[in-house]
Amino acid sequence: MSSNGKLAVVAVGGNSLIRDREHLSIPDQYEAVAQTSGHVAEMIAAGWNVVITHGSGPQMGFILRRSELAIQEVSPVPMDYAGADLQGAIGYMFMKALTNVFLRRGIARRAIALVTQTLVDRDDPAFATPTKPIGSHMDEATARRRAAELGWQVREDAGRGWRRVVPSPLPKAILELDVIRYLAASGYVVIGCGGGGIPVIADAKGAVQGVEAVVDKDLASSLLARELGADVLLVSTGVERVALDFNKPGQRWVDRMTVSEARRHDAEDQFDRGSMGPKIQALIAFVEASGGKGLITDPPNIVRALAGETGTAVVPD
Repeated sequence: MSSNGKLAVVAVGGNSLIRDREHLSIPDQYEAVAQTSGHVAEMIAAGWNVVITHGSGPQMGFILRRSELAIQEVSPVPMDYAGADLQGAIGYMFMKALTNVFLRRGIARRAIALVTQTLVDRDDPAFATPTKPIGSHMDEATARRRAAELGWQVREDAGRGWRRVVPSPLPKAILELDVIRYLAASGYVVIGCGGGGIPVIADAKGAVQGVEAVVDKDLASSLLARELGADVLLVSTGVERVALDFNKPGQRWVDRMTVSEARRHDAEDQFDRGSMGPKIQALIAFVEASGGKGLITDPPNIVRALAGETGTAVVPD
């Protein structure tokens, strides 16, 4: 097993692992992972090296909801430990799915999931203003009832329903970066930075402590892609392309944006701050720093997007 070809960081959204409200179970999510893994295998067969990151917003909500329901019998799960649980569980889904697809296709690669910590600033203003959606979508009445009962902060999420929101501090460093780099260079398909990585703060001596927050997985993926020297950062989400004036009468799909155009559209609030906005910001940061290409598309179109046939590309000016 060896590494060759260009490197792509593929950031898979937690929402893209859930097709709809009728497919929320773990077997349903594994099926979505298996489908995405098939597209990743196509990339590898075409000569790409791949590092996979993934979101966990809905899944984090499921774990916390189970914890709330069982609180009379067992201690609640802190968010950093819930993040570690999800990195293991979703990482296992990808490992199993990739192992099987590699075996079927005769690809001499192995996948490995790595529990990853992401350093954040203890003074990040995000702790005072929660914005990151987690958990499943709810109607407004349910969201407001749970906010009153459980002390949540809730908001409407891009026309798709209401969700809980939590602090989302900016990622400053990936603590397991050297390990990810070594494994990727050795030919492994690494699944890392799950859910953006477990957010931790450090004291003056470097000792770390988990915090109740969620690091945006796209911003963490952008940081990881820059540090790894990736050629492409591909954000896999629930839509084939990015839209301007989303869900409005004048909605229009975008095939390509320069960094300057993407930054202008973002400044004009074309992209929801809790969903598409961080994806665009992540691609802007990656492309501007690396000169590489940023892509957004849905899982079935990953290979076509890499070939320039669909998706939305963010490119240097």
